[in-house]
Amino acid sequence: MVKVLLIGFWVCLVSIGGVYLSVRMSQSGAEAAAAPVPVVTIVVRGNPLSMPVIHNGAVEGYFLGRISLSVDSEKSKKVHIPMEVMLTDELFSLLMGNPMIDLKNVGAFDPEAFRTKIKDGINGKLGDAVVQTVMIEQLDYMSKDTIAANSARRGNPTPPQKIVEGTPVEATPAAASH
Repeated sequence: MVKVLLIGFWVCLVSIGGVYLSVRMSQSGAEAAAAPVPVVTIVVRGNPLSMPVIHNGAVEGYFLGRISLSVDSEKSKKVHIPMEVMLTDELFSLLMGNPMIDLKNVGAFDPEAFRTKIKDGINGKLGDAVVQTVMIEQLDYMSKDTIAANSARRGNPTPPQKIVEGTPVEATPAAASH
């Protein structure tokens, strides 16, 4: 009688163990199948920009900036316009056509919203998610008065007003073609 109980107990353990292992194996296979394929990106370093700020028909100062993009390398091969040109166009639209920066209250500037607008604007024009990340290397403002003061005293120039503290980005060699 004890042998029959031990055999029954053994069969139950083996059955439960088999079910447990099969469930674990199917979950790990599903996770491996659902794992996203990594996107290979290249960095497109934007050109340095100097854009005038015009108010009431007069130049009040200049935006100085450099912004770079991280783009999907496969999707960017299908783009026939250089990404630097697309970036410059989008920056002119955001900074001059529809100003996002209130120069009287620079502290209220939202860099993440600015990055998102650039990314969404370029991807919208291209009709695909080519731009993965927008990196702000430099975004400064120099008023007309600051420029005049710097011209008057070349030895001790006044620094431009920092809008965003950026980080330098190295361009990927493949970025030269797009």
